[in-house]
Amino acid sequence: MVHVRLRPYVESDALLMFEAARESVKEAYPWMPWCHPTYQLSEAQDWIRNQMQLFAESSEFMFVMESDNGLYLGGCGLNRINSEHRCANLGYWVRSSRVGQGIATRAVKLLAEWAFSHTDLVRLEILSAVDNKPSQRVAEKAGAVREGVLRRRLQSHGVWHDAVVFAITRDPPPAT
Repeated sequence: MVHVRLRPYVESDALLMFEAARESVKEAYPWMPWCHPTYQLSEAQDWIRNQMQLFAESSEFMFVMESDNGLYLGGCGLNRINSEHRCANLGYWVRSSRVGQGIATRAVKLLAEWAFSHTDLVRLEILSAVDNKPSQRVAEKAGAVREGVLRRRLQSHGVWHDAVVFAITRDPPPAT
């Protein structure tokens, strides 16, 4: 079993992310249009700089998934944070050469633990296109509860997809 740890992105991760993304285009591109065949190092650099700023502002929280020896395994994070309803979207991706090793499942569990100990979020949602079975298996193995199918919820490459919604929740702290 691969040990996984999470850490916030730093600028020096750009080349690692770029290489992992280029390796993963065939599998990732149908579901993650940012991971396209002509993905450039500059796109990774720009994204990471933006994410570092958003993390500092507590607007989004994106993390590197890495092995104990520092291998870049993929990324995960929280975005679309709704502070009023205390919920966020939880997303993840694993580089193609490391798929099927339980990495995403472990990362989702670690990210949920982090979210519930470092934020006041009560609900983390995972959306997966109905045809993206590997993503759904990750959500299920991580303990997320399948709540239903949302019609025409995700758009990828100009095509609308129904999406399965999963949630990881915690009991809210008492109202203040």
